[in-house]
Amino acid sequence: ERKERKQKLSKEMVEKVTKELEKIQLQEKADIKYKEWLKKKRAEEAEKKKKEKEKEKEREAELQEKRTRSEKIFKEWLQNSRNKPQPALNGYSFPHGKSTGLY
Repeated sequence: ERKERKQKLSKEMVEKVTKELEKIQLQEKADIKYKEWLKKKRAEEAEKKKKEKEKEKEREAELQEKRTRSEKIFKEWLQNSRNKPQPALNGYSFPHGKSTGLY
């Protein structure tokens, strides 16, 4: 009976130890998977930030190009408006562009 008890106790201890080892191994696997997931997530976030920065640079470049184009067009318009003849506002008895007197 003593041998049986000892064998039973030793068997239980072995099972307990194996369960603990399995638990530790599962915990290690979970930690590894979590670290991999975290690394992947950080890489995705970095990629997302990089793309946002690129889009922002493109928008800035487009705005700058638009500004330079509009300035150029404004300067051209200014030059052309100087060369145009001024309309005669007070000519031929039409002060301020309206006729005076009776019809």
